[in-house]
Amino acid sequence: MALKEEIEKRRTFGIISHPDAGKTTLTEKLLLFGGAIQTAGAVKSNKIKMHARSDWMEIEKQRGISVATSVMGFNYNGKKINLLDTPGHQDFAEDTYRTLTAVDSVIMVIDCVKGVEIQTEKLMEVCRMRKTPVICFINKLDREGRDPYDLLDEIEEKLNIKVRPLSWPISMGKTFKGVYSLFNKSLHLFKPSKSKLEDDGIQIADINDPQIDREVGENDAAQLREDVELIEGVYPEFDVNEYLAGNVAPVFFGSAVNNFGVKELLDCFIELAPAPKSRETEERLVAPDENKFSGFVFKIHANMDPNHRNRIAFIRVCAGKFARGNNYYHVRADKKIRFSNVTAFMAQEKELVEEAWPGDIVGLYDTGNLKIGDTISEGEKGMYKGIPSFSPEIFKEVINKDAMKTKQLDKGLNQLMEEGVAQLFTYEMGARKVVGTVGALQFEVIQHRLKHEYGASCDFMSMNLYKACWITSKDKKKLNEFIDSKYRHIAKDKDGKWVFMAESRAWLTMVQDNFPDIEFHFTSEF
Repeated sequence: MALKEEIEKRRTFGIISHPDAGKTTLTEKLLLFGGAIQTAGAVKSNKIKMHARSDWMEIEKQRGISVATSVMGFNYNGKKINLLDTPGHQDFAEDTYRTLTAVDSVIMVIDCVKGVEIQTEKLMEVCRMRKTPVICFINKLDREGRDPYDLLDEIEEKLNIKVRPLSWPISMGKTFKGVYSLFNKSLHLFKPSKSKLEDDGIQIADINDPQIDREVGENDAAQLREDVELIEGVYPEFDVNEYLAGNVAPVFFGSAVNNFGVKELLDCFIELAPAPKSRETEERLVAPDENKFSGFVFKIHANMDPNHRNRIAFIRVCAGKFARGNNYYHVRADKKIRFSNVTAFMAQEKELVEEAWPGDIVGLYDTGNLKIGDTISEGEKGMYKGIPSFSPEIFKEVINKDAMKTKQLDKGLNQLMEEGVAQLFTYEMGARKVVGTVGALQFEVIQHRLKHEYGASCDFMSMNLYKACWITSKDKKKLNEFIDSKYRHIAKDKDGKWVFMAESRAWLTMVQDNFPDIEFHFTSEF
C-alpha cells in the first residue's frame, strides 16, 4: 500500500518556454508558495540582490539565463512536487529535450507581449511526440500585451493543440485589476508584490455578485461577465481526460514576477496533473507500482561543488522503491553498483535521502561509470527507450593553448561531453578533436568551464561540416571497406561508435548513392 500512496502523492513536471518568457521566475514563485524558500530571487535585476535559486552556475548569474536544467523538490498541500526548470535558450535545447523524457507533464510559459515564439514551437513538438500533458501559463500581464483571445488563437494555431481557459484576466498593463478563476469561481485582485506572499483572493459564488463591481469598477465588471459568458459558450466543458491524453491545454493568466496567478496555477495543477505513469523499456511496459526498482539516467552534471570535483548522475525513478546503500544492476555495463551517497535536490543545495519513489529525481555520486540513457534496476535487463543524441548543427575543432595541460583538457572535454553539453568527435586520422553543438553559446560555456573547473584553456576553430552521420551496415566487410576509402572523413564519438563527417549536403547524397550497403543515421539512440 505504501508504494501506491507514495505514487499518488508525486507530481513530476518540467517548465518550458522561449528565453525570457519568465520560466525561472515562475519556478522561483512556485518554490515560494511551496514554502521551499522565504524570498524569491530574480534572474536579472540590479535592485534585487539575490539571484534566482535555480540559476546557480557562475555563468548563469553573469548572463541572466539558465544554461542547465535544475531539479527542485518541495511539498505542497499533501503532494510531493518535483520541478525541473529547463534552459529556454535554443543553444541548450538538447538538455531540455532530454529532461522532457523524465517528466510526466509540462507547464509552458508564454509571454503575453510576444506570444508564441520559435523555441516554444520546437519544445511543443517534443511534448507531442511523447503525448505529454501541457498546461499553459500566460505571463507578464502587468505589461501592455496582446488581446487574450488573439493569444489563445495563436496557441491553437502554432502549437497545434486545443486550449481551454481556466482563468481570465481583468484588463492588463497599467490598468490590470486581477484574475477571475473559472475553475473554482473566485476572484483574485492584483497587488504587486515582488518577493513576499500576500493572500487576497475573494470567493464569489456568482459572477453577477455586485461585490465584483465594487472591487474592479462597473466597466471592467461588465466586460468580465461578457468574457466569461463568451468563453463558456465558445469552448467546450473542460475534460480532464482530454488534458491527460495531451489533446487539450488548460490556460492560466498571471504575472509571475508579481506573484500573481501562481497560486491558482499550482492549486489546479496538483488536482489535474498526472501521477507517475508506466514507461517503456526495450522489452516491455514497466508500471510504477511494480515492487522491483528501476530508473534511468537523463542528465549528468560534473563539478556541482567545485571544491570536490564531483560528478552527479540524475536518475528518474520509474518503478518500485529506491533505497540508499542497496546493490543495483547497471544494465549497459552488466554489473552491480552500490550507491551509498544519494541526494535529493533544491537546485544546488542537496540533502541525503534514504529512499525514493516513482516520480522522484535522485542524484547519485558517480566516478564515471554512468552515462546519459543508462538504466539501473534490481536485475532486469531491459533499457528504457527514447533518449537520443541528435546530429549537431555547428562544428569546431579544439585547439589546445597550453601543451602542459593536455591531460586536463582531455579529462575536462570527456566529462563535459558525458554530461551531454555537446558532442565530441575524434578523427581517426591525426586524432583531431571536433566539438559539435546545437548553438554557438555552448562553445563559450565549454571554454568557461574548462578554464574554471579543469584549469585547461583552448580555442575553437570553425570547420566547414554539414552533418555527423552515425554509420552501420549489415555487412561488416562493406563497412570496413567504406571506412578505409573515406578514412580522412571518419571519426569516433565518445562511445566509440563510427561517424562519417559529411562536408556538404550534395556530397553526402552522392556518398549515400555510391555506398548503398551503408546506413547513415542522423540520431544515435543511446
